[in-house]
Amino acid sequence: MAESVVTSNYALYLGDSCELLPQFPDESIHLSVYSPPFCGLYHYSSSERDLSNCRSRDEFFEHYAFIVEQIARLTMPGRLTAVHCMDVPTGGGNLFDLPGEIIRLHERFGMRFIARHAVWKEPLGVRLRTMAKGLAHKQIVEDSSLCDVAGADYLLLFRKGGTNPVPIAHPIGLLHYAGERKMPADILPFRGWTGNQIENRYSHWIWRQYASAFWDDVRIERVLPFQEAREADDEKHVHPLQLDVIERVIVLRSNPGETVLTPFMGVGSEVYGAVINGRKGIGVELKASYFKQAVMNVKGALQERDREQAPLFADAESV
Repeated sequence: MAESVVTSNYALYLGDSCELLPQFPDESIHLSVYSPPFCGLYHYSSSERDLSNCRSRDEFFEHYAFIVEQIARLTMPGRLTAVHCMDVPTGGGNLFDLPGEIIRLHERFGMRFIARHAVWKEPLGVRLRTMAKGLAHKQIVEDSSLCDVAGADYLLLFRKGGTNPVPIAHPIGLLHYAGERKMPADILPFRGWTGNQIENRYSHWIWRQYASAFWDDVRIERVLPFQEAREADDEKHVHPLQLDVIERVIVLRSNPGETVLTPFMGVGSEVYGAVINGRKGIGVELKASYFKQAVMNVKGALQERDREQAPLFADAESV
C-alpha cells in the first residue's frame, strides 16, 4: 500500500486509485461519492497519472473506465455511487455533455442510472468568478445570441444490480437539514419524532428539499479549507464539493457505521462528510499537497464529532 493514515474511523491513502482500488475486497463499499477530474477542465497536478492531464477525451474515458469498473466491483449489491460533474465548456460558447458520457460509462459496468440532482449556481457569482463574457449584462445589450448560462453542477446517482442486503433505514426520520433555507418554527418540536412517522413534520420538510431534482438551497461557499493545498500549477482549480451536497447523499444513501469511498479525495471533503455523520471513510488522493490537507481536515472532523457528539452541519435549532 502507499503512504497512508489509517484509524478505526477512516483510511486515507496517498497514491493512484488505479493501483489501490484493485487491492480492496469485492463488495466491501456501501457508497461512493466523488468528482472525476475531467481532462482540460481543471488543472490539478503535472502528474501523467492524473486524469485531468489526459491528452484527449478518448484517453480520459479509457482511463476513467478502469475506475468505474473497480467501483462497480467494490460496491455492495443494490447500493449506490454518486458522481458530481458538470457540462464542460469547449470554447466558442459550446458545451460537451460530460454527464451523459458518465451515465453511459456506468451502464457499461452494470450501474443503473437512477437520479440526477442539479445544484443551482447564482449567475452573477459565476460571472465574477469566471469572468465569462457571455454572462455579462453587456452581452445581452450587444448580441444576446452569444449569451451563456450559469450552468448547474450535477449529482448523478447509480445503483448496482442485485438486492440490497441491509436496508438504509431512518426509523425516526431525518434529524439535520444541510441547506440555507430557514425551517418553519412550528415543525421544530417534531425533530426526532418517535411516534407515527406520517406525523413527523420536521423530517417531512427536510425530505421535500432533498427529494427535489433541483437543489437551489445548497450553500455554495460551504467547503473545506483548500487554499493552503494549492500549488503554482493549480491556477484553474475550483472549490471542493460543497459539504451540503455530501451530507445529503451520505445520510440518504448509507447507514451509520457503513463505509463511504472516494477515489479522488482532494482535500478530504467526502471523507470528512462521512466521519462527521458517523460513517467510516476511505479516500485515495494522488497529489501530496491535497493529501496533507485532507489529513488535517479529516482529523478535524473526528475531533469535532467527538467534542459535539453530533454532526457539525447546522440544523434549524442552531440557525
